[in-house]
Amino acid sequence: MTDLRPLGTPDLLVSAVGLGCNNFGRPGFVTETLPATKSVLDAALEHGVTFLDTAALYGSPAGTSESLMGEALRGRRDRVVLATKFGHRGGGPEGADAWGPRGASGYIDKAVEGALQRLQTDHIDLLQLHTPDEDTPIGDTLQALARHVEAGPVRFIGHSNFTAEQIVEADAVAADLGLPRFVSAQNHYSLLARGVESDVLPAAREHGLGFLPYFPLHNGLLTGKYTPTSGEGRLRQVRPEVLESTDWDQLDAYRQICEGAGVTMLQATFAWLLAQDPVASVIAGATTPEQVAANAEAGRTRLAPDVVDAISALFS
Repeated sequence: MTDLRPLGTPDLLVSAVGLGCNNFGRPGFVTETLPATKSVLDAALEHGVTFLDTAALYGSPAGTSESLMGEALRGRRDRVVLATKFGHRGGGPEGADAWGPRGASGYIDKAVEGALQRLQTDHIDLLQLHTPDEDTPIGDTLQALARHVEAGPVRFIGHSNFTAEQIVEADAVAADLGLPRFVSAQNHYSLLARGVESDVLPAAREHGLGFLPYFPLHNGLLTGKYTPTSGEGRLRQVRPEVLESTDWDQLDAYRQICEGAGVTMLQATFAWLLAQDPVASVIAGATTPEQVAANAEAGRTRLAPDVVDAISALFS
């Protein structure tokens, strides 16, 4: 079982390892089908990975991830903390383009209704704005979300891909208007993508947000499965340019640090992220039960402070 940690509030506890559900219903992936999706969710519950993160954008057509999860979680919805996202600037469920601005009340009302139907639930534990909506004042977005929080279909709200300035503004506006505040921030963060450390993480800390890193394994490079000449996976087939631009000397040095600490690269990667304040849970995708089990085990790993420092210095 993975630890439970507060996500921006003691009233929302999430597993230290979360399951990213962006591959459910995605063509070409094992978890395109309901049986495969269910097997991964079965494994997640078995290993204590109870924080599930999806979005209206995920799957083909968009929303399929939520629909498959709704079917697979029948009869056990109360065993998970269910997070989803709405309003990605890149698109959404059928008809969403006609709903108006993504952060406005009309869009949000339809987004909440659709997500509840697809997930086959009466409430969403964490509803996140997937990308900022520059066309709608954040106060209007917060007021629209507040109605759903007060009515019960949404327990807590969060955001994804916000800048530090947007984090500060949103929290100030919520305080000024007496509205429910965002409790979480979800942004790209890994040992190979540390840009949020300069401003987003400090803003999240200052305003009491729990932080959720996505793409924590950086396309699998930080798991140890790839070397310059070996390692089979989708990355080698669909994004070979990532491997071609990889600093293999750096990854080899990382491997040596991990070996010296008696942990795998996967374990060290999770443990390093979970040691960063205010990271609450590391969201990682999985397409097989075995990957879920490995991620859950990695989430229980703890590193000595000097190992954390050595890893930080290597990837500075």
